[in-house]
Amino acid sequence: MKNTRRRMTGVVTRTNSAKTVTVQVDRTSRHRLYGKVLRASKNYLVHDEIGCRLGDEVLMVESRPISKRKRWAVEEILRRKTEAEVTAETVETQDVTDVEAQA
Repeated sequence: MKNTRRRMTGVVTRTNSAKTVTVQVDRTSRHRLYGKVLRASKNYLVHDEIGCRLGDEVLMVESRPISKRKRWAVEEILRRKTEAEVTAETVETQDVTDVEAQA
């Protein structure tokens, strides 16, 4: 039997829960008439048995309903983000929020 479950790739944006991660999936398409590139993104709650970290690129697969909003599961990690890259981004975002708070 052929496996026909949908698969999508995205980036892990939150890992606050025990076995749940939030994955952001970006889509691009062209406007039919004007040809402008349209970018849209959507966040999904994904069941994580593998142990993803913040910033990892993952392949998620459609699954049975696990909870009220979880209908996807992590199938594999395509690219791991190093600890240095994660801490650099965290420091960058904290600096930006500090500057905005002072203004």
